[in-house]
Amino acid sequence: MKNIAVFCGSGIGTDQSVIDSTYNLGKTLATKAITLVYGGAKIGLMGKVAQGCLDNNGNVIGIIPEFLQTREIVSNDLTELVTTKNMHDRKVVMYQKSDAFIIIPGGFGTMDEFFEISTWGQLGLHSKPIGVLNTDGFYNDLLRQIKKMVDKGFLAQANLDAVLVSDSIDDLLTQMTNFKPLPKPEWLDISKL
Repeated sequence: MKNIAVFCGSGIGTDQSVIDSTYNLGKTLATKAITLVYGGAKIGLMGKVAQGCLDNNGNVIGIIPEFLQTREIVSNDLTELVTTKNMHDRKVVMYQKSDAFIIIPGGFGTMDEFFEISTWGQLGLHSKPIGVLNTDGFYNDLLRQIKKMVDKGFLAQANLDAVLVSDSIDDLLTQMTNFKPLPKPEWLDISKL
């Protein structure tokens, strides 16, 4: 894993342990020589993860759509800044530039990114590791809901198991390094139709 995309909030939130963990995630990526790929802003948790990486001589690639450049405060200290036409293109470029994904606290945008990248994995469009950094149990309720989807027959257990979860940065990165991708779903193999 040379490049990891981090999906997170453009807001800072109210939990200092989440803010500290976010900065430490950026710092850890830098110390492990892993390039951070993220949303390009210097505000909120996005800014914290980038700052943690930059403060420790890490490489940071920011991806931001044109229309947000006037609304969000874009970081000028990045290794690389890529501007896209829209939000969809932003996610595609983040996917293309990343070997893995980490989801940390955020709002609707973070959920959108998490579910889209997980769906792409479920459909066999990629076999990259997806990790959830569950600081202070932030995602406990969501993970219970996803487990309910499995229990009610709307999601395969294997697809839930493919999402790696930990409240420890080092443990999550170890799980992601050791990740074994799911086989491509048989029902997507057109040669078997």
